[in-house]
Amino acid sequence: MLKVGDIAPSFCAPNQDDVEICSRDLAGKWIVLYFYPKDLTPGCTTEACDFTDKHSFFDDLDAVILGVSADDTQKHRKFIDKYDLTITLLSDTNKKMCEDYGVWQLKQFMGKEFMGVVRSTFIINPEGKIAAIWDKVSVRKKKSVKGEKIEILHVDEVKEKLQELQSN
Repeated sequence: MLKVGDIAPSFCAPNQDDVEICSRDLAGKWIVLYFYPKDLTPGCTTEACDFTDKHSFFDDLDAVILGVSADDTQKHRKFIDKYDLTITLLSDTNKKMCEDYGVWQLKQFMGKEFMGVVRSTFIINPEGKIAAIWDKVSVRKKKSVKGEKIEILHVDEVKEKLQELQSN
């Protein structure tokens, strides 16, 4: 299992436009690499739309947002077009990135076991090291603060952590 401080596994994968994106080409930049189970599903759509809504903030921090699933590039293109997403989606049909990052795991749903992507996010620093990890991500979670229920967005947690990492 990867941990903070480890060298991030290198990758090359096609994006939604069939252009190969490689980690070596992003050296010197902050990378927000998030893995999600499947295009066009409710939780994955919420997460992609949240990252799109905050995209300019991440641009201001010189961070690249890359979403990764095992869906093919054609399905990524449909996903992007349907929801006007501005983020880059990488296709990992052979699941190499998912395995390298430890997110391809045994899951359970309605009493059945199967292999799948566990929703996870990594921040990779400009030196290519993992600076933060979230596993088993809840895209939005409810929290009680002073008796009031508030919604915490995963994208805001990532944004705040990136700010904190860059200020150190």
